[in-house]
Amino acid sequence: MLPRLEIVRRTRPVDLVSPGSVRLDRASGGTVPLPSVAPYVAATTPDVAGPVTLHLGGSRLAAVADGGSVSLDVDGTDHRSRRFHRTESPSGLAVTLTGTHATAWSLEPAGWVARARHDLREVLDTREEAALAGLQVELPPAGGLAGGFGQLGLRDVRFVTEEDGAPLRDGGALWLTATSAGPGFFDTAHTSVWRLDPDTLDLAHSADLFFRRPDRPGVFGDHATHVVRAAGRWLVATSTWGDFEAPTTRAGRRTPAGLRVTLAEPPTGTDVLRGTHVLDTRELPLPTDGLESIATWDPHLVHRDGGWLVGFVSARRFFDFHPALAGGASLEDLRLLGAATDRRSTEGTTLVEVDGRMVVLASDGRDSRRGQRARFAAFDLAMRDLGTLDAPYPTNLPWPTVARTDEGWLMVTFNGRAAGGSLLGYGTHGDVVVMRSR
Repeated sequence: MLPRLEIVRRTRPVDLVSPGSVRLDRASGGTVPLPSVAPYVAATTPDVAGPVTLHLGGSRLAAVADGGSVSLDVDGTDHRSRRFHRTESPSGLAVTLTGTHATAWSLEPAGWVARARHDLREVLDTREEAALAGLQVELPPAGGLAGGFGQLGLRDVRFVTEEDGAPLRDGGALWLTATSAGPGFFDTAHTSVWRLDPDTLDLAHSADLFFRRPDRPGVFGDHATHVVRAAGRWLVATSTWGDFEAPTTRAGRRTPAGLRVTLAEPPTGTDVLRGTHVLDTRELPLPTDGLESIATWDPHLVHRDGGWLVGFVSARRFFDFHPALAGGASLEDLRLLGAATDRRSTEGTTLVEVDGRMVVLASDGRDSRRGQRARFAAFDLAMRDLGTLDAPYPTNLPWPTVARTDEGWLMVTFNGRAAGGSLLGYGTHGDVVVMRSR
């Protein structure tokens, strides 16, 4: 197994407007077109009086400040948090759209704090591409910034790989996909791409990926993604978390969630490592025979010895899930090779070559059974236990994302630390946690 891994760095990029996606930067007010390909946008202003406004599909979404209180105005209706609307020494104001959620923010000494939020599903279709093309931003007299939404934290970190599982390199640098956390649950997040210097451990944002579904219209911020460079083309496998709501159960029965894995094959010439892209997808059929599965997520793809291996997670119910592995000559003809059905809170299924053989790594969460908690587990290709990694286990469900480098083994994972204030609840994590082998 791998040698001992130790934490060498933690980092946390937080940006409402992604620095690489600034579309508007002006020192005066006014209403300006801000066409977008996805419902993930932000506008900020140093004018604490505001308002700062997005106009989408005939609706007005404005962050409004009044006497030390911040609210969200949606078409003339004021949405104000009873507990969290009061600001502390504000120096800026912002409005964001992430999926179907509009949020009003104040910039305070601790950073950006969400003060009001509203789900727009009963108001307008935020994912409609024609409406997004007509998006406008209205800035107050002091002006401000506007562009693509960035992130409150990063999680679900994976190396971009060659088809054999080796990390993709670019002049020595490595590439990562991550889930860019939004202001709330999973449906406010999206997939981003980052460049990592393995020597300095500097992390730089380089791309954002959004997805069209094969079965419904609109653009989604699906995430928990793996990008593979295979035979001169890109494969992008992702999980349909972009509109996820935990399903209810009745009379103890499991309820199918519709959460699954899709696959995109971008056209030749598309560089998914840079820029902003909306990718068309198809279903990636994952075999779950005998698993009583209601949902699948966390894909990881490797092509070796003339066939494909696909690691994933299967859920019996929410939230009771375990890692699984499929294989086959093609991605359209996979069969189940094994599943660790003794687990109930294990995800982040990852394939990696260790000492000349492929092993499957996964993360046993703190809600797992006794003896299987808070550790990085290892399995063979039949999903039989091989032991655990000797590595610190951060909070939440950190993925065992590892790569062999010239300096030894490198792990890039995450923790559960929240950001953005108490209004937002679960989903705004986490810090990026980097480890090296001793």
